[in-house]
Amino acid sequence: MGKLPNAVLFCCDHNATRSPMAEGMMKQFYGREVYVQSVGVKADLDTDGFAIAVCAEIGVDLERHQARSFHELKEMGDDLGAFDLVIALSPASYHQALDLTRFYHIEVVHWAIMDPTGLGEGREARLHYYRQTRDQIRDHILERFGQPKA
Repeated sequence: MGKLPNAVLFCCDHNATRSPMAEGMMKQFYGREVYVQSVGVKADLDTDGFAIAVCAEIGVDLERHQARSFHELKEMGDDLGAFDLVIALSPASYHQALDLTRFYHIEVVHWAIMDPTGLGEGREARLHYYRQTRDQIRDHILERFGQPKA
């Protein structure tokens, strides 16, 4: 368990499933104690409806999330150099984060999180995989940053 950073950036492939889940949970757990954002290698998809549904089950609202890419980060008012920690949830985003942060003093880590998109036949089977992904992310967050303050 580590100390909370001042600012953390989660990233994945499209900023539509895993990284919005992580951003939402981090904000829910730690509130204003840490600044949190998320991006994707690409921002070409809307927030995944199954991700929205499984996060709503634990009180995390992703309805208003708007996907953005690493390149759109600055356009939307954030500078990559302002983050203390970048957590990549996919191999492609890990490599992109390493490349983009090579001139900054930023810790970049990779969490191997399952991509649930396309898994399962039917709604309940798909929700099962999305819940697994949500729970993997939650467990990593709690292991790294500790239990949320009540």
